Amino acid sequence: MDAQNVAVIIAAYNAAGTIARAIRSALAEPEVVEVVVVDDRSRDATVENARAADDGTGRLKVIVQAENRGQSAARNRGMDESRAEWIAVLDSDDFFLSGRTAALLAYADRAEFIADDVGQADEASLEQPPRSLIGEALSEPRLVGFDEFVLSNVPSRGRKELGYVQPIMRRSFMERHALRYQEHMRLGEDYELYTRAIGCGARFLLVPGLGYVAVVRSDSLSERHRVEDLLHLRDCDRDLEQLKGLTDSNRAALRQHAINVDCRLQWRLLIDALKQRRLGAALASFAQPWPVPWYLTRRLMERALRRISGS
Repeated sequence: MDAQNVAVIIAAYNAAGTIARAIRSALAEPEVVEVVVVDDRSRDATVENARAADDGTGRLKVIVQAENRGQSAARNRGMDESRAEWIAVLDSDDFFLSGRTAALLAYADRAEFIADDVGQADEASLEQPPRSLIGEALSEPRLVGFDEFVLSNVPSRGRKELGYVQPIMRRSFMERHALRYQEHMRLGEDYELYTRAIGCGARFLLVPGLGYVAVVRSDSLSERHRVEDLLHLRDCDRDLEQLKGLTDSNRAALRQHAINVDCRLQWRLLIDALKQRRLGAALASFAQPWPVPWYLTRRLMERALRRISGS
């Protein structure tokens, strides 16, 4: 039987206002034997507030990166500095509800990655019950296959993006397959890791919500992605296609995801080109393979209609 202990990894950057809440929620779980906070060279009081949240049990470790290297590098550092058999990731502005860890570990004999539905809550109204990411579509535990996971992260298909879930991950499997977050990625690094793990044979179990609360903040910049971030996310699918043992269906799913990301990438490039009055660069976006030209045309039409209607 696997050891029933968990290391919680928290990557933090300028999270002074929320880091203590995240740490305390992790330390409140008896099965959590390590909480490793990796500060990515914050410019506020994140480190001081993290250390002040220590409960005196010796389970908290606060590490400060020598330079800002991004969330993926911080998470990898946290994994390297911990030893527990299960690894859990907690974002610095999110928190656990009591009992989540034990409830996830109850499925430890069924999978290498165990994720529960995510509850989403607004920072200004945390007293309200969180909204479910997946909801009624997830009524009982079930394994998620490669194609379903990849295609769930294609927003235009109307599915809930499973790249947002935060599973506990079996360390022995991670180490056996040398699985780590891709440090050059600052967008979709969770998607890449989970897809690679499933491609390497991990059983990915999805269960109804057990108490991960993702806090939605009004000042979030998550929807404003850099061009290079979208490039890395698109191109990671090409690298994932090199995994051994993939089927034609698996590769088709990866290509579908890459096309969707490329549509978003070309839209950003188009808008930037139009703002800078670079007509040649704008036209180059329309020269991409189908369905990119149709996606761009539709987005331009939607924008024009909003302007006409005054909305």
